[in-house]
Amino acid sequence: MQISEDVRKKIMVFQKIEITEHHIYKRLAAVIKSPENAKIVAQIAEDEMRHYEGLKKYSGQDVAPNWFTMWRYYLISRLFGFTFGIKLMERTEKNVQKDYDQITAVVPEAATFKHEEEVHEKQLVGMLSEEGLRYAGSIVLGLNDALVELTGALAGLTLALQDVKLIALSGLITGIAASMSMAASEYLSTRSEKTDKHPVRAAVYTGIAYIGTVTLLVMPYLIFENYYLDLAIALTTAVLIIAVFNYYISVAQDVSFRERFLEMAGLSLSVATFSFIVGYFIRIWLGVEV
Repeated sequence: MQISEDVRKKIMVFQKIEITEHHIYKRLAAVIKSPENAKIVAQIAEDEMRHYEGLKKYSGQDVAPNWFTMWRYYLISRLFGFTFGIKLMERTEKNVQKDYDQITAVVPEAATFKHEEEVHEKQLVGMLSEEGLRYAGSIVLGLNDALVELTGALAGLTLALQDVKLIALSGLITGIAASMSMAASEYLSTRSEKTDKHPVRAAVYTGIAYIGTVTLLVMPYLIFENYYLDLAIALTTAVLIIAVFNYYISVAQDVSFRERFLEMAGLSLSVATFSFIVGYFIRIWLGVEV
């Protein structure tokens, strides 16, 4: 079949995408510990190679994979979890899939490839499950409580005490005590529920998320002497934590990033503002001079 040079170039672009993803999935399948998940990813790799070979019939040329992209997604998957890495790749690919329509007149199979990319692979990826995602609820609990309580506490303490060492001391004591309390509560809650989550692991995830958040929020008070600057950095850090975590969850669990981010950020900042005002009036009421 005679095809124009422009269409040939577009076909070769799709070939590069398909062969690159084949190598990504093939490498991930070799290191995934779960036999079931490894089988899923290996099947996706075979599908990508089949797409590549189907397109090659029309371009008549072999195309080398994009090794930079391959290693980038491979490393992201190893560092942040296979589910996150694969779904991030699939999300990025959605814009490319729309371009398949440009070659369907010449490559009838392109419509099938597009359909498989949108439906079949999405179903396969949806079967993936990792411990970090199973315990996402526990992590959310630890992060959310730490962000809301600590941003509020630090805001109130900043205006009430106006001493970075005292604020840091109070924040750390409050945060550590609260993290132990939240971990214990999560343990009891998970134990009483009918779920496949292990109570101890759920408690550990909650506690670690809480302690990690407390450490990041209190850190500015241990570094800088200006307590208003410290509060601004702490609040900015809280928003960044919320953004990063919700982006991770939105990709891994296919949920809305904007809605979750605005809800958590709005709640944390609202509590901080309220606590800041309360700290001012409590200081006046108690007649504390600092």
